[in-house]
Amino acid sequence: MLRFLTSGESHGPSLTAIVDGMPAGLMIDVDSINAELAKRQQGYGRGNRQKIETDTVSFLGGVRHGVTTGAPITLVVANRDFANWKYVMSVEPTDMTTAEAKEQADKKAIERFRPGHADLAGTLKYDQSDIRDVLERASARETAARVAVGALCQQLLTAIGARSVNHVTQVGTVKCAALPVDISLSDIEKLASESELSATDKTVEEAMKDAIKAAWQEGDSLGGVVEVLVDGLPVGLGSYTQWDRKIDGRIAQAVMSIQAFKAVEIGDGVVSASLPGSLVHDPLYQSDAGAVLPFKRKTNHAGGIEGGMTNGSRLVVKGYMKPLPTMRKGLDSLSFPEFEPARAHYERSDVCAIAAASVVMKAMVNFVLADALLEKFASDSIRDLKESLETYTLRVQNFASSSNGDQADTAKSANLNVEEGPELIGEF
Repeated sequence: MLRFLTSGESHGPSLTAIVDGMPAGLMIDVDSINAELAKRQQGYGRGNRQKIETDTVSFLGGVRHGVTTGAPITLVVANRDFANWKYVMSVEPTDMTTAEAKEQADKKAIERFRPGHADLAGTLKYDQSDIRDVLERASARETAARVAVGALCQQLLTAIGARSVNHVTQVGTVKCAALPVDISLSDIEKLASESELSATDKTVEEAMKDAIKAAWQEGDSLGGVVEVLVDGLPVGLGSYTQWDRKIDGRIAQAVMSIQAFKAVEIGDGVVSASLPGSLVHDPLYQSDAGAVLPFKRKTNHAGGIEGGMTNGSRLVVKGYMKPLPTMRKGLDSLSFPEFEPARAHYERSDVCAIAAASVVMKAMVNFVLADALLEKFASDSIRDLKESLETYTLRVQNFASSSNGDQADTAKSANLNVEEGPELIGEF
């Protein structure tokens, strides 16, 4: 089982994650992880915090000479802005009576709840006397650690031939045109990389920017919709046998755990609720000779998942992000601890973080898929994983031609040569 925990506060010394269950023998590309962290900081509509931080990852355990050892992996992303919060966010007991400390504390004080944020419920739940204790951990700054973890998982998926991309499909009410169903992930990635909003439709990008400008001028905020697509996944990740093993349920939980995400959709999940079954489900056809799978489809309304399992088609996941709850104009609220009428607190924030949100969503989808992959296939080492996957892939390929359904003997008798890529180091 692959799992991870994050720790750290928005303006604390650093964000930390521990990843447990990563196979041994995966060569880590740190530059690739840092590139994902950089993408999370970009995007039209971001606030001034991104001008302070230059997020990079450091590994403190579980990696030796650039290769995973099978032990828990510890990674850290430093908060450069901590220098401006060293009294308020000090880990050690601090004398807050000095002039410098008092000045900083007064500037950083939070005395009014922000509707839509974790402020109210978190303060009551954890019996806090300072709203900042909630804000600091609930902040979306935490997603920097998640992106580092997801980028690590992306490298594991790449090792078995899977690929994921993210892009923005909507900002406010402005929508991108639908992509051709046969467009390659490389083309999507190229289009998104050329956009400040990670959008694939250049004809509406200016309208998206105008909507963000208008929100900024009004002291408001905007949300939107993002999409993650994954190719190259084996059939059968997840399971129909228990509710908590269904891959779509696991993806939905992971996406909904991202700050400000309020809905998730697999394939044509929303529109399919209003259509007849004949227009929703994806017919099966006999595959061409030599194809990887013994079947093919002409549509993918299911978004690559049927019965809680991947089905060999492209995985399609959409996430719906609400407007950020921190706004310059604020909303009616209450003061704390008096609970008297007030306007909501404002602290430096983004107007629209939709491009960054797409990077975070891809990271979380990558994690769920990596976990499901290691759950299905032997995974103490990358060699074990590849050999197990190749045996399974051969069985699936030969399934249609088997007369008795006993694929185990076919797989065992096959000459399985695992190709060693740069991520395989030494013998296992």
